[in-house]
Formats: sequence, C-alpha cells, structure tokens
Amino acid sequence: MSAIQPFANSYLFLLLIVISAAGYFLSTRRAVRSVAGNTSQLHSLPKYFGSYTAILIFCPAALLFFVWSASQNSIILNLLVEQLPPSVFEQANFNLNLFLNKVKNLTFNAVPTSDEAVIAAAQTYVNYHNTSGWLMFAAVLGLALLCFVIAYNQLAPQFRARNRVEFLIKCFLIICSIIAIMTTLGIVTSVLFESFNFFTLVPVTDFLFGTQWAPGPTEHAKYGAIPLFAGTMLITLIAMLVAVPIGLLAAIYLAEYASSRVRSITKPLLEILAGIPTVVYGFFAAITVAPFIREMGESVGLDVASESALAAGAVMGIMIIPFISSLSDDVINAVPQSLRDGSYGLGATKSETIKKVILPAALPGIVGAVLLALSRAIGETMIVVMAAGLAANLTANPLDNVTTVTVQIVTALVGDQAFESAQTLVAFALGLVLFIVTLILNVIALIVVRKYREQYD
Repeated sequence: MSAIQPFANSYLFLLLIVISAAGYFLSTRRAVRSVAGNTSQLHSLPKYFGSYTAILIFCPAALLFFVWSASQNSIILNLLVEQLPPSVFEQANFNLNLFLNKVKNLTFNAVPTSDEAVIAAAQTYVNYHNTSGWLMFAAVLGLALLCFVIAYNQLAPQFRARNRVEFLIKCFLIICSIIAIMTTLGIVTSVLFESFNFFTLVPVTDFLFGTQWAPGPTEHAKYGAIPLFAGTMLITLIAMLVAVPIGLLAAIYLAEYASSRVRSITKPLLEILAGIPTVVYGFFAAITVAPFIREMGESVGLDVASESALAAGAVMGIMIIPFISSLSDDVINAVPQSLRDGSYGLGATKSETIKKVILPAALPGIVGAVLLALSRAIGETMIVVMAAGLAANLTANPLDNVTTVTVQIVTALVGDQAFESAQTLVAFALGLVLFIVTLILNVIALIVVRKYREQYD
C-alpha cells in the first residue's frame, strides 16, 4: 500500500508566504518606478502598495487552504463509505466507525491487519488523500497567482493603496472580534443547553441546596453540590490568605524600597513561580507540605487528614503569588511620580505616602490583580486532586480533606458512562455555576473600580 504524499500540505503554506513576499516587493518596486522614483507623487507610501498586494494574495488563498484542510477528511470518509462494496456491510457484527478506525490505523499508524476489505479501503483512502492534496495544492496556488495578477494590475500612482490596506485590516480586526464573541456565546450556549438537560433529570433545588454528593448510575445517586462549593471556597480562601498579603507586600517592596539591582534579580525569580507546572505544585503539596502539616498537627494533638484543604490551599497560594505581585508591582510603578513628590513636599514619610497616596491611586489595578488570582484559584484542579483528595466533605475545618468543583468536573467527564446520563451532565451544571461566580466577581470588581475612579479622577 502506498503512503500518503505529504508534499502538498507540508510546503504549500510556506510557498504561499513566499509568493506573498514576492508580491510585496514587486508591487513596491512597480509603485516607485511608476513615478520615476519621486514617491511624493504617489497617493500612498510604497509600502502600502506592497502590503495591498501581499494581503490580497495571502488572505483568500490561506482561507481556501484552511477550509480545504479542515473539511477534506470528512469528505474523503464519506466518499470512502460510498465506495465500499455491499459485502462489507453484510459482515456479522459490522460496525462502521470501528471499520473506519481500522482503516485510519492501518494508514497512519501501520497497524497490521488481515482483513482484505480494510486493506482495500485503506488504499482507496490513501489515493483520495493524495488526490485531494494535489488538487488543494493546485487550487491554492492558482488562487494566489490570480489574486497577484489582479492586485498588480490595479497599481497606479493615484491608487488608494493605504485606504484599501486600512480597510482590509479593519475588516480583519472586526472578524477577530466576531470570532471571540461567537466563541464566548458558543461556550455559554453549550453549557446552558447541557445544564438544562441535567436539570430535567435532577431538580435544580436538590443540586444547589443538597448537602450530599454521591454521583452514580443508580437512582439513589445524590447530586447536592453544597459540599463542592464549600470545599472550593475553603481552599480558595486559604490560598488568598497566603497569596494576597505576600504578593502585595512583595510588590510594595520591589516598587518602592528595593534598589534597581535587587529588583532586576528578585522580580524574575519571583515570576518563575508562575511558570512552574501545576502538577509539580501538586507533587510538592502531596509529598512535602501535606506530610509536614500532618506531623505538625499530630505533634500538638490535632487530627489532620493525610490530604487536607490547608495543604492544597497553602501551595495554591504560593502558586498565585506572582499573579498578584507582578501585576501590583506594575500598577504601583504606573502611579505618577508627581503624586509621590507632592506627598513628600507636604512632609509625609515614605510609609505614609505608600498608605495614603500610592495604594489608593493603584487600587483599580490591585483589585484586578486580586481578581485574576481569585479566578485562578477557583479554577485550579491538579493541586486539589493530589493534595486535597476527592472526598466531598461539608466542613469548614482546613485540616480535613475536601474537594472542589473543578475536580468533580474532571471526574464526571472521564469513564465509560453514557453522555446523556446525569453522572456526566452534572459537569456542565458545575461549569455553569463557576461561570456565574466568575461573572459576579467581575461585576464586583468593576463596581469597585468605578466607585474609586469617580472619587479620584
């Protein structure tokens, strides 16, 4: 069986970039030559002529490339199914999806098989892919060259190249904004739809106010989410109690007290914490912090669980310190120096200036930094899984093991249970609650910032 030829897909995009670059330089030269080098006679700068040609070459051809690449596999599979002989469908226990998976495994992973029908279908699949690849190569290349000819023939000294380029860029920005908005709407709609399906199986009051969490395939399963909300808030509270004071005080020191040499060394070292994978924090919490807390508690006669909310929250707080310290440091540095000088001129000390002038002026940015850290803490999963466990306990004791909403979302979406079951759909209901909580936090932050700005602007 011949292999799929990768040339058409692998080098077509690079060739498209080369053609666009060539169009840019050729159009720029033609614009300059059309006025004998006197560019003041051109309506636009020469670079706009080149940019217009490059954009007109690249955008339609790239769009065709991505649409073709995204849709060709499904189209090829449909053609392949139509080409299968009737004897294939008449086999005992025939499953079309399983058959197509065998074809793709033989094609891409070289998984051996003795089924002649699979081998023949795999060869047809390869032939269709190669034909589609070369047709896409010809179509995209032809469209790029056609657009080059059209753009190149439009160039003239009074051609409004700058207006065209700015219009195309504006259209691109509008499209990006629409994509972002539609993506958000799609996420919200999908979560709402599946949550509605869940609430047709489980009453919303039982979900929001129930105190027992025991999901399962039986009719005796319990989906009271109060223990999950309590565990999430408990761990988040511990994390914020660790991160906010340390992060804010570190930002004040770096911005107002540290020398430039100390700042240049300390700030990058502090920001390294943000780049450590969360699974590493989880290992650190499970192997080091949790045993240490348990031993310390037992030494004073306390009953500490091997997986406790205190261990998970403390390590999570360490993880989100850079979110608060780095953003708060940038905000404090953005406060105008004139405010500091005016405070010093009135006889205030440095500490009084920080408390009475700098921190109030930087309050909107600090609120934003705390909000970002809070959202990060609420959405954390790995640290909780490894350090706090999966037990849905309704407790306010930080020494007990608890779980969070995000952990249970992951748990609900893994396994072999049916997607339409309440055991799986509960993940979307929990996600909807997280979305609403995050929205409320953003609204509160906007209210605080607006109130402050009305006072100080």
